Amino acid sequence: MESMRLNAEYLKQLPAVDKKEADKVAAEALKELNKKIIVLDDDPTGVQTVNNISVFTDWSEEAIEAGFQEAASMFFILTNSRGLTEKETEAVHREIAENILAVATRLDKEFLIISRGDSTLRGHYPLETTVLRDTLEANSALKIDGEVILPYFKEGGRFTLNNVHYVQTGTELVPAGETEFAKDRTFGYSSSHLGEWVEEKSNGAFLAKNTLYISIEQLRAMEVEAIAEQLTNVQDFNKIVVNAADEADVKVFTAALVKAIQAGKNFLFRTAAALPKVIGGVQDKGLLTRKELVNEETTNGGLIIVGSHVKKTTEQLEKLKELSSIEFIEFNTNLVLEPNKFKEECERVIGAVEDFITAGRTVAVYTSRKRLDLGENKKEEELKLSVSISDAVTSIVTKLKVRPNFLVAKGGITSSDVGTKGLAVKRATVAGQIRPGIPVWITGEESKYPGMSYVIFPGNVGAVDDLKTVVELLSGKD
Repeated sequence: MESMRLNAEYLKQLPAVDKKEADKVAAEALKELNKKIIVLDDDPTGVQTVNNISVFTDWSEEAIEAGFQEAASMFFILTNSRGLTEKETEAVHREIAENILAVATRLDKEFLIISRGDSTLRGHYPLETTVLRDTLEANSALKIDGEVILPYFKEGGRFTLNNVHYVQTGTELVPAGETEFAKDRTFGYSSSHLGEWVEEKSNGAFLAKNTLYISIEQLRAMEVEAIAEQLTNVQDFNKIVVNAADEADVKVFTAALVKAIQAGKNFLFRTAAALPKVIGGVQDKGLLTRKELVNEETTNGGLIIVGSHVKKTTEQLEKLKELSSIEFIEFNTNLVLEPNKFKEECERVIGAVEDFITAGRTVAVYTSRKRLDLGENKKEEELKLSVSISDAVTSIVTKLKVRPNFLVAKGGITSSDVGTKGLAVKRATVAGQIRPGIPVWITGEESKYPGMSYVIFPGNVGAVDDLKTVVELLSGKD
């Protein structure tokens, strides 16, 4: 099915949305949802819509029990599976599902699992939710009736319209299958119609014609009961594609979803960041200020690490270079193919970073902008090389002897590794967002720099000047 490009003005032509009524039906429904919501995040950017929520970087029974015992209805587990091989991803998700079941049984608690993936459809899908379903069903009496597909994420300009997923670029809505994200060498795809995307990614195991589609027209007509009835008829892990162009659409769907759950239906979810915020009952919070973020002023410079290679990141990096107050270091990561030279390059970069920060200069380290291309059918090899590069980038933080005044990491895998390996975070609190869709962790007491505001900047999010704006704010130049 061919997907058309649309002018962004199309969004204004959709049926009117009653935001107050959507708020009301969602709030009433969530009172009835007595389940702990566990979000498995394939990189740390999935917290880009929430605040005052815990993120755990391991999935031991001890960590999961701590999440269950919190007062909040939801917690996140960072799997970083987008940086793992298929085999590693399968093992991780099996272990997580087994541990969740063990803890939930011991505490006599019910739960929902959301697999938070990329809003531009990259990641180990359908592997992750398939493993979760198989493990849950094999180790309990649970039967998973369906899977909700909801990649809408307004802050990043991702909309699902007429079952087609779009990425906004300027004034144009581009079908996701026509974007650079669809050409990802590890997680590429061609379909923009989400039913066909499911069929493509599942190699025909689930067909577009058997998918349930929830339209924007239904959602904006507040057809909660009718949608709930449709959901109760889903079985055999069939897929449910939810169209959405506003958070209100997600709220109306959530109201219907809770009714179906109350009727005894069980679902798994593959979504972007919008659904966790809504179903977790997270309240809106204004953008974070410098006063909230920099609580320990020092004479040291800040540190910015840029690892993502997508076009948007490179454009934001070029804009950042307009700031004369920042030192820039290009990390020649293409030397990864020559181990001795790569080791020397790592040592050069680490030494320079240490010197600049100690001298009170903020420094931005960015990886080579040209990605390694090993040729066809080399996905796993390229992924392993990218992990080696990420480990080297992370070592900048690991070996740092001085605390930077602030820390920003750009890119999903980069920010995950810097957080878990470089900063050694086990449990962080999401403070909120510094810019729309750009979250900030407050690191735990166990981390290398306790209580630090750590800015997790997704590679594919933000206006061209957002990275520059963030750094200016943190530097006290806003």
